[in-house]
Amino acid sequence: MQLHDLTPNAGSTHKRKRVGRGNSSGTGTYSGRGQNGQGSRSGGTKGAGFEGGQTPLAMRLPKLPGFKNPRRVEYKAVNLSRLEEKFDNDAVIDGAALKAAGIIKKEFEPVKVLGDGDLTKKFTVKVDKVSATAKAKIEAAGGKVELPC
Repeated sequence: MQLHDLTPNAGSTHKRKRVGRGNSSGTGTYSGRGQNGQGSRSGGTKGAGFEGGQTPLAMRLPKLPGFKNPRRVEYKAVNLSRLEEKFDNDAVIDGAALKAAGIIKKEFEPVKVLGDGDLTKKFTVKVDKVSATAKAKIEAAGGKVELPC
């Protein structure tokens, strides 16, 4: 069997009805559209969402108020308790280290360290943002925070 031998099953395909090709064709004169009215005109249908003159659903529903800032920066939150369990003493914590530890998915996504949990190890933290409580706990444990300028 070759590709040119393949044919559709019998009865599965139908010839297109050619309308407006003379009265002897069976669909001449008005071509199955009737005589007058909207249905006889080309393009003569109601628009999508038309509900018979009733106010359409899209117009009845409330619209969302406010403003979505397209330049908003979404930071990944990382707590001190997570750093405590994942890193050793004197570790340098940056995007690459957080990705290697499985805390974030991408090395260059913005990260903010939050102050939830206790800290006993000394870290050097190099991320985008650090909360005030996290900074105080890191420095109290002997570590330091280096933020980008």
